[in-house]
Amino acid sequence: MRLKNKIFLYSTFLFIVIIVLLSLTIYFTFSDITYEREMERIESNADNIVSGLREANEEFTVDDLLSVYTPSNGMLRIVNRNGETMTFALSEGEPISFRKVDTDFERGRQSKIINHEDKQYGLVQIPLIWQKGQVVYLQIFESLKLAENNLNTLKLVLLLVTVIAIIPIIVSGKLLSDLIITPIQTLINTMKEIKESNSFKHIPSTKQSKDELNTMSETFNDLMDRLKENYDKQEAFVSNASHELRTPLTIIESYANLVKRRGLEQPELVKESIEAIHTEAIRMRDLTEQLLLLARRDKDWLLENEEHSLDNILKDVANHFKEAYHREIKIIINESSSVLIDEQKLKQLLYIFLDNARKYSDDYITLSMGKESKQPIIKIIDRGIGIPEQSQEEVFERFYRVDEARNRDQGGTGLGLAVAKELADAMNITIDLKSKENQGTTVILRINSSNSH
Repeated sequence: MRLKNKIFLYSTFLFIVIIVLLSLTIYFTFSDITYEREMERIESNADNIVSGLREANEEFTVDDLLSVYTPSNGMLRIVNRNGETMTFALSEGEPISFRKVDTDFERGRQSKIINHEDKQYGLVQIPLIWQKGQVVYLQIFESLKLAENNLNTLKLVLLLVTVIAIIPIIVSGKLLSDLIITPIQTLINTMKEIKESNSFKHIPSTKQSKDELNTMSETFNDLMDRLKENYDKQEAFVSNASHELRTPLTIIESYANLVKRRGLEQPELVKESIEAIHTEAIRMRDLTEQLLLLARRDKDWLLENEEHSLDNILKDVANHFKEAYHREIKIIINESSSVLIDEQKLKQLLYIFLDNARKYSDDYITLSMGKESKQPIIKIIDRGIGIPEQSQEEVFERFYRVDEARNRDQGGTGLGLAVAKELADAMNITIDLKSKENQGTTVILRINSSNSH
C-alpha cells in the first residue's frame, strides 16, 4: 500500500473513531443525567404523596387519595412488610397485570429502574406508618417513556451528525495525505531527474514555513549543494592533476628514454637525467599533496584550536626556516599577542608565504607582528621581484602563475597561494597583499579571533 493511502486511511479511521467515541460519550452522559433527574423527580413526588396520605380521614379515604396522586403513566401501590399488595391505584392505559409487577421487594427506602414487558419504569419505595401503627411501604411506579423518547431523539441526532461529519473527515484526510506527500513526491521526482540527467537540482522550499517537511527540503537542497561542491572539486582535481602531472611525467619519460638510448655511451648524461627525474618526482609529490589539500571542502578542515603565543610561533617558524634554507629572517615583535588558533595550520600558512619570499628574493626576509585596532596582525616582507599590479588579484587562484618560465625555474606549481587561501579561510584569517615590481612584496595576515588578547 502506498504511503499516501496509508496516511489517508489511518487519519480518516482515527478521526472517525474519535467522533464516534465523542458521540457515545455525549449519549451515555446525557442518558445518565436524564435518568438521574427523572428519579429525583419521582422521589420528590413520592415524598409529597406520603405527606398527603398522612392527611387521610373519613371524608378522603386512602383509596381516594391514591386515585388523586396516581401518576398519569404509572401506578401507586401500598404493600405490607412482606411485599404483599394491600391496595393500589393504576393509571389509565396501564394493563391490569401491572399491579402484580415483581420488584424484588426489600424493606426500606428504595429508588431504582425496573423493566416490565419491555418498558422502563422508575420505582421509588418509601416506608410510612399505616393505620393501627403498622409499617407499610408506598411504591410509586412511573413510566420513563418520555425520557426514552428524548434519548432516542438524541441518538438519532448524534448518528446523523456522525454520518455527516464523516464526509469532511474523509475530505480532510485526503487533503492531509496530499499535504504530507506533495513535498515527498517532489523529492522523489527531483531524485529521478537527478538520476536521469546526472545533474544537481533543488526542491522549491517556502522560507515562511518552518515545519518538518520544509526542513526536509532544505536538508535535501544542502545535500545537493555539498554533492555538487564535492563533484566539482573531484572534476577539478582530476582535470588539474591530469594537466599538471602531464609535464613532469613527460620530462621523466623523456630523460628515461634518453638514458635508455645513450646512457651507456655517455655516463655524464645519466647523472643529468637522474637529477632531472629526481627533481620532477619531488615536484610531483608536492603537487599531489597540494591537490589533495585543495580537494577538501571548507568545512572539512579539522581545527585543533588552543591558546598560543604568536611570539613563540613566529620564532619557531623563523628558526626552522633558517636551518632548512640558510636564509636570514629578521623578527620584529611590536606587541605580543596570544590567540586561540590551530598552531600547526598557522605554521603551515606562514611556511607557504616564507617559501614564496625565499624563491623570489635574495635579500633577508622580515617577519613582524603587532596589532591594529586590537587585532593581531603578522607581516611577511621580502625585497624581491614583486608581483605586477594586474596579477595581484589572481595569484590566489589555482594554477595561476605570474610568469610560467619563472615558476618552472623555481619549482612552483601555482597551488601554494591557493592552499594558503583555503587555510586562512578555515582559520578566519584575512590576507592582504601589497607588492611592487622590483621592490618586494608584503603579506599581511589579520587574525580575526574573538579570543585574542
